[in-house]
Amino acid sequence: MTRSRPSRARDLKGLLGEDLGPLRGRGDGAPSTLSTAALRPSPWQPRRAFDSTALTELAASIRSQGVLQPLLVRPAGEGYEIVAGERRWRAAQQAGLTEVPVLIRALDDQQARVAALIENLQRENLNVIEEIDGKLALVALALNTDLEGARARLVQLLREAPGADHAALNDVFAPLGESWLSFAKNKLRVLRWPTELVDALRAGLPLTLGALIAGAPPEHHGALIALALGGASRTQLRAEAQRLGKVQKTIPSRAAHAARQLGSRRFMAGLSADDQQAVEKWLARMPAALLRESD
Repeated sequence: MTRSRPSRARDLKGLLGEDLGPLRGRGDGAPSTLSTAALRPSPWQPRRAFDSTALTELAASIRSQGVLQPLLVRPAGEGYEIVAGERRWRAAQQAGLTEVPVLIRALDDQQARVAALIENLQRENLNVIEEIDGKLALVALALNTDLEGARARLVQLLREAPGADHAALNDVFAPLGESWLSFAKNKLRVLRWPTELVDALRAGLPLTLGALIAGAPPEHHGALIALALGGASRTQLRAEAQRLGKVQKTIPSRAAHAARQLGSRRFMAGLSADDQQAVEKWLARMPAALLRESD
């Protein structure tokens, strides 16, 4: 068993001044109202893409019911920075609202980043890459390292005896509906997948389909991604992956059979004159790559 190393873990509970549970309803006072024009997005927003259809649906809901959950904001210059709730802010503007309910908290940069990550990760409409990036960023903050260091450390911790870093990660993941062990074993590897596949996951491809595609030969990824994004089910995708695999295996087996036949004097001698002429014509059209002698 690998010996654990000294911990550099930070206490994220202490950083926020309270536990890492849901941030809803907590503020420096009762919810107030601010102009949408006085708000600006956070540079640490975990969400990188805002689905236009989902945003339109949320705008319609806000138009009829209003913004049901206040945005979490902090003072920033002459206005306020959105710590959590940028999607609601965008939808409220689309719905024609000029004011939104807010909770104002005096947070420093690091506190704001932690709060934004936790609040967004407790939602269900992040894509899988945004979720992985967000959780890895929280791990980096908790273990006092950068993203690459966090990724490497998670892998190490799977082999180490329980220690301070394990306890810190248990605290971080407690409100997120997933253990850090499950995250490290099942999702962290996704960041190592080919760029084309990661981009598809970012565009909304489900992780279950992405995992199936990742197991197929890389030359088939493009076709399988297109099929999956076109609405194919897991069963249909698996069947197509198997079909492509069989085609790939058939080509070299046919080539090997042809090479054996052409190398057999008995086979060649037994050909009719017409067949021999057909073989000669076929050989004359052979790709140049096959005519080069091997080293």
